[in-house]
Amino acid sequence: MFNKELIEQGIKNDLVRFSDNNEYVTYVHQNKKRKYTDAEEKVQVETYLKLIIQFGYSEKRIKLFEPVKIGSKKAEADIIIFGDDMLLSPYIIVECKKSEVTDSEFREGINQAFSYAVSLNAKYVWGTSNIKNESYEVLPDKPLERTLNRIPQIPRFGQTDVQKFLYAKCGKDPLSILPPKDAIEQEFLELAKVPEDDLTKRFKQAHYALWGAGELKPDRAFDEFIKLIFCKYLDELKPRKCGEPYDFQTFRGENPDDLKTRILAIYEEGRLRDPEVFKEDINLTGERIQTVVTYLQEVSLSLTDLDSKGRAFEAFTGSHFRGDFGQFFTPRSVVQFIVDTLPIEAKHNVLDTSCGSGGFLLYVLDKIRKQADGYFDPKREPIKHHRYWHDFASKNLFGIEISEDIARVAKMNMIIHDDGHTNVIAFDGLYQIDTIREKTKNQGFKEANFDFIVTNPPFGSIVKQTEKSYMQSFGNTEFYFKLAQKHVDWKDQIIRGKHTAEGRDTQATEVLFMEQCHKFLKANGYLAIVIPDGILTNSSLQPVRDFIEQLYRIVGVVSLPSTAFHHTGAGVKSSVLFLRKHTPSVTKEIESQIKTLQTRKAEEHQLKTKFDQLEKEKKEHLKQLKNNVLGKTQSEELPFEINGLNQDDLKKAINDYYSERISTLKEELEEAYQVEKRKLLDCYPIFMAIADDIGYDATGRKTNKNDLILIGEELKKFIESIEKGSDRFFG
Repeated sequence: MFNKELIEQGIKNDLVRFSDNNEYVTYVHQNKKRKYTDAEEKVQVETYLKLIIQFGYSEKRIKLFEPVKIGSKKAEADIIIFGDDMLLSPYIIVECKKSEVTDSEFREGINQAFSYAVSLNAKYVWGTSNIKNESYEVLPDKPLERTLNRIPQIPRFGQTDVQKFLYAKCGKDPLSILPPKDAIEQEFLELAKVPEDDLTKRFKQAHYALWGAGELKPDRAFDEFIKLIFCKYLDELKPRKCGEPYDFQTFRGENPDDLKTRILAIYEEGRLRDPEVFKEDINLTGERIQTVVTYLQEVSLSLTDLDSKGRAFEAFTGSHFRGDFGQFFTPRSVVQFIVDTLPIEAKHNVLDTSCGSGGFLLYVLDKIRKQADGYFDPKREPIKHHRYWHDFASKNLFGIEISEDIARVAKMNMIIHDDGHTNVIAFDGLYQIDTIREKTKNQGFKEANFDFIVTNPPFGSIVKQTEKSYMQSFGNTEFYFKLAQKHVDWKDQIIRGKHTAEGRDTQATEVLFMEQCHKFLKANGYLAIVIPDGILTNSSLQPVRDFIEQLYRIVGVVSLPSTAFHHTGAGVKSSVLFLRKHTPSVTKEIESQIKTLQTRKAEEHQLKTKFDQLEKEKKEHLKQLKNNVLGKTQSEELPFEINGLNQDDLKKAINDYYSERISTLKEELEEAYQVEKRKLLDCYPIFMAIADDIGYDATGRKTNKNDLILIGEELKKFIESIEKGSDRFFG
């Protein structure tokens, strides 16, 4: 954890000096200049200052980068603390590693420090990367011992005994640079609120440590690690008095199996409350559990803010699931924009039909929690405040995720953000809603039950009719999804009398989700959905746009930059579509008006008469060809030379010619129809905006601009005007 105050105090006390561009650092007492841009040196500087400012050792008793002879070889110890002013009695050996160090590299560093300690007869070893800290007492008769000689931290100056544990309720602020009042007293630390980057590193390094050696497969390591995060969070919530130690930490001289016993007790207590979150036991050795604990023991998941925790969790889980499941999680800035824009309140039912790791659900819950702040003082009215948002979380917030693994992650994510996991289910969100409700035993999943749906369905996945029942007809007359039917063009219905729907072989998931969301929504409910731009622009998807126009009031379209999903591994140009579901009577009226308009335009353009005439001419020419009487006189209407063509070529040419004329006839009619349909349906304004910058670039690095903030403010006002019954927002 980077401690800015510690660095500033080190400069003030003239312990370290930095060059103008911070490229170099000088350790003043020994006048040693080093390159501060080196990742390991940053850890070295903080560790050096901690030893002096927090642990109370004099810089006169510290040597940096000191040569050490190991047998016939020479090496260099990062830091040696001596027990005397003459620097004749090495006391503590410190080995510093960069924060991105792997667990195996960290272990090598610990062993290296031990070799120095044994050679110099030092009493203690401290290995640190800032992310991971391990301290040991060096046992002269057991130089290879790495378990029973583990201690919570090295002793401070003047401390004669090492305490049993380090982290306790109401302990000292871990970032405080003030030394303890009494050097002899035990010093306990409270858990630390950490920034996003720090937490992400800890998650990734701990997970990698579980499977990096190849003994565990990545999937199994991931599942086990998620269970331990669950235990870590539950341990923080456990009621305890000031001074009582947290269980999720290593104790002095403890056997790893003793630590495992404590962790399993936490896990079993959590499973009794939420048996559906984790059904399987923890299947790790005590040593592996200890490895994970050393990465997370000093961190407070409950205190770390929502955004940092959410981003860290997503960064950790995202890389895992992108590789195995093709999931591309929605960027936080897009999620926040959507949720902030919509007028969601605690009385509303909210659903994400493709919730992934739970990003939308978390931000909705946070929105309601902030609303609770406006109604109830968290300190003076804690029970009412908690009940306000917690009742919403348990009764009104719903999520569906097709992958059981990701659904479990979503539940875990909700739990460490103070709950909201109750109605997250692992199921295919495109199944019939009655089936979803019956199979999951969750009565909240009903048609027309949700006021708001916020979602980012999977793009580009294809559902095959042969694989999913919801793509098939029921009783040969009814389809669960209209958009699972082959589109019957309205002009063909008029000229050919073709009305019978047939099932499509395939359909894109995002298209089906748009219809499923309509089924879930209440009348006048809102859908905010991230869609590929092809739905808005591709001519082949006109039936989908027709569907949207008939069933929804189009509220807004916000175009995202092409780089919006690049850093998550996806490159599809996307937009956010805001829709408001029509009442059944409005939809029925629109359908009636469209049908009337289609009939009228077909009559005005004499569609059936012209089509029949073209069909008659084609049949006559084909008949003449068949009877070998197609000559120059008979072919004057045909725009090609018949001489030199055999019968098959002439037949094809005739068919192609009339097909083109019929297509032109329909295209001219469609163009005229669309013009009048616009006048008929576009009788309300639509909010449209382009976001060129959404807070980060293609690599995921933050930028200094986010167009979604201003767009969201304006769109929010526009939606408010709709809710008030006014469509004159634009003047």
